[in-house]
Amino acid sequence: MASHSHQRGIYGWALYDWANSAFSTTVMAGFFPVFFKQVWNAGEPVALSTFRLGLANSLASLVVMLAAPLIGAMADQLGYRKGALLIFAALGILMTGALAWIQAGHWELAALTYALAVIGFSGSNLFYDALLVYIAPLRDSDRVSALGFALGYLGGGLLFSLNLVMAWQPEWFGLADRDAAVRAAFLSVAVWWVVFSLPLLLWVHEPQPPSRPTWGASLSRGGRQLVRTLREIRALPEAFIFLLAYWFYIDGVGTIIRMAVDYGLSLGFPDTSLVTALLITQFVGFPATLVFGRLGGLMGTRNAIYLALGLYMLITLWGAFMSAVWEFYLLATAVGLVQGGVQALSRSLFARLIPLQQSAELFGFYNMLGKFAAVLGPLLMGTVVLVTGSPRVGIVSVLLLFGIGVWLLSRVDIERGEQRVNAGT
Repeated sequence: MASHSHQRGIYGWALYDWANSAFSTTVMAGFFPVFFKQVWNAGEPVALSTFRLGLANSLASLVVMLAAPLIGAMADQLGYRKGALLIFAALGILMTGALAWIQAGHWELAALTYALAVIGFSGSNLFYDALLVYIAPLRDSDRVSALGFALGYLGGGLLFSLNLVMAWQPEWFGLADRDAAVRAAFLSVAVWWVVFSLPLLLWVHEPQPPSRPTWGASLSRGGRQLVRTLREIRALPEAFIFLLAYWFYIDGVGTIIRMAVDYGLSLGFPDTSLVTALLITQFVGFPATLVFGRLGGLMGTRNAIYLALGLYMLITLWGAFMSAVWEFYLLATAVGLVQGGVQALSRSLFARLIPLQQSAELFGFYNMLGKFAAVLGPLLMGTVVLVTGSPRVGIVSVLLLFGIGVWLLSRVDIERGEQRVNAGT
């Protein structure tokens, strides 16, 4: 019975990736960049709308980056990781639905609503990641982490497929035009997110602390815990170096995810082709992420991450010189092969380098650096495009971030890090 309950908890946890990946596919990577450029920024120069999109992504990520460690520390004190996840998810869901009602030309309101949705999405992922250490033993962390990302690709891809059909054939759904179909797609993401968050709410259980402080006391204790962790993280040098590596290479990954459609539009590719390419990424990503979960066990987690990052560097280089839509399709396929793998294996590797009792707080740092990368990357690319007028020059900068990340990852002594954690240091 306990085994059945444990398996149900794993699937309940993983299904949250199925739930919120609808936002990252249909909204963040798919329709929002297109709608933002063509409807909410109608008539504006291409470079200016690219800059505004990068700025919206960056400001949202900055808020999460600054708040994540303290919020994570409070959740550790209260034992409310799941509750905090659901609060942030509610914010993301409400703001995603609100996008459907913003009228053409109101790019400021669209950017603000989108930024709040990103905060909800990113904040909920902080606590989702932190729950991993309670869901899976260390020996299974690669596999379980990969299961979450794989289900995310599949679930996000299924809804995105429906949303694309809605946009291409709105009359089949009783919708007036493509504009109405995209707005309906935003609403469908909100509903999907709610429905498939229910298994996590019902099936995932986290251990409760022996005594639970008040909210005021948890804020005070969380602040002290955060300061103490900042001082003591020097006792976890492997985790610290890994965080720096992750900071750089996930910057490249996040920039490609968030800015790919805008980049393709800037090159003059049709938006229908670009969102179709994203759909390819989703369905390729489902089996590929599961494969990477196995590769982590066969060739070592770090070596599997090296493999993924090496291909990302080739993708970035090719992307800077591509000139045909078929190349975008091919690159989307390649991204699907490695995107989920690098995310899943990074999460499971970090989980092996940190103490269990500080998981939410330390995953706060993990997400903080990931979101700071999302502050730097899109803003860097948008600024370079604005200054040079060339989206190709903007994407080349991502190569440097991947290179630094790979070098820092090579400096992490994983075995020593696991020994420190097991010894209780």
